[in-house]
Amino acid sequence: MTIPTITSLAPLLERLFEEAEAANGATLAAVADLSDADRARLMRSKTDYRDLYGRLKEAPLAVSRETGRLLYMLARASRARVIVEFGTSFGISTLHLAAGLRDNGGGHLITSEFEPSKAARARQNLIAGGLIDLVEIREGDALKTLSIDLPDTIDLVLLDGAKALYPDILDLLEGHLGPGAIIVADNADDSPDYLARVRALGSGYMSTPFAEDVELSVRIG
Repeated sequence: MTIPTITSLAPLLERLFEEAEAANGATLAAVADLSDADRARLMRSKTDYRDLYGRLKEAPLAVSRETGRLLYMLARASRARVIVEFGTSFGISTLHLAAGLRDNGGGHLITSEFEPSKAARARQNLIAGGLIDLVEIREGDALKTLSIDLPDTIDLVLLDGAKALYPDILDLLEGHLGPGAIIVADNADDSPDYLARVRALGSGYMSTPFAEDVELSVRIG
């Protein structure tokens, strides 16, 4: 019996999750001088969010273990062949998604990361996991990198970059999402405009909160 890719990645993923957890203190220290109101403002601003993420350029900002497993399961269950990810960070979520593609028989994952050092770390991790051949890392502003050269059909989307941009990224991808396409939005509570859009009657989506910080949506129209 062939060993699933996600199983063979277990030691690498565990190390990366442990490193992410160990970095929590430094992550909190990077924004310690900001009030809760300032953090919320920066998180939801379409212009000032770069200040926040600039402070966090050394932070893994990883998905949870549970969300990682969810991503792999959704990729497998949907038999995804094409996946787009907004917000690569160190590539933990990317590894889960690419493992799903590998175990589906192959495919193409486009991921966008603004911070060059994070894109480099993600590339190293994907090479270590033996999955770099499935992944195209687009470095730079996702509003530009995800506005061109997209596949005709996208099966699965992960939104996990600047929360204020979730609606704008959806605008770029929506024409490529057919019925049944899945969108996973991490920390979606920090993007109220996005939630209002995908939850609205007649939006073309069926959407529901999942676990503590994930919005799971399916294109139905």
